[in-house]
Amino acid sequence: MEENYAEHAELFSSLANTQTPHTLFIGCSDSRVVPGLITSTKPGEMFVVRNIANIVPPYRVSDDFVATTAAIEYALYALGIKQIIVCGHSNCGGCAALFYDEAKLQKTPNVKKWINLMSGVKDQISKHCANDKAKREWLAERLNIVNSIRNLLTYPNVKEGYMAGEIKIFGWHYIIETGEIFNYDPHNDHFALLNKDYDYEKISHQLFD
Repeated sequence: MEENYAEHAELFSSLANTQTPHTLFIGCSDSRVVPGLITSTKPGEMFVVRNIANIVPPYRVSDDFVATTAAIEYALYALGIKQIIVCGHSNCGGCAALFYDEAKLQKTPNVKKWINLMSGVKDQISKHCANDKAKREWLAERLNIVNSIRNLLTYPNVKEGYMAGEIKIFGWHYIIETGEIFNYDPHNDHFALLNKDYDYEKISHQLFD
């Protein structure tokens, strides 16, 4: 541990009293999804929000404890972050739970309420592939990313900033089995594979410049 500190001593010193992350990363709590490894970033570069199924709720001011909304709000308005990644992933348990029967969710009422934020996604999928388990879960993962991007646009001034090109929002579908990342193209409503030989500097140039 001391060796690691010594290696990054200058970085840790610079981060001691402030942070200036360039990106808000919204990802799943799944233990196989590690934002720093996926993006090859260092401490201080990304502000990370993680929850079940990487859901972004619509913006609202609430008397409840709204951790995800509060974290996104802080990133946008306290830290002034202008680049956002919503990162879903393959084999997402939260997206799969959309199609569980009531008995399976009986002991997790808060999870059940949380994934109800994807009810529109479930309705959309059920019309087309209700009986194909693998296909519906794959579609749920991707449509949930798109839905979360739409919900981000409900946060104050985000839609205006996005339309003006001042805020950049990216939707990633991370494939655990291969390490591939598919990036959402809103113009074609399509996920396109990012270059497999990328490093984070290349992604930053490709997406953020």
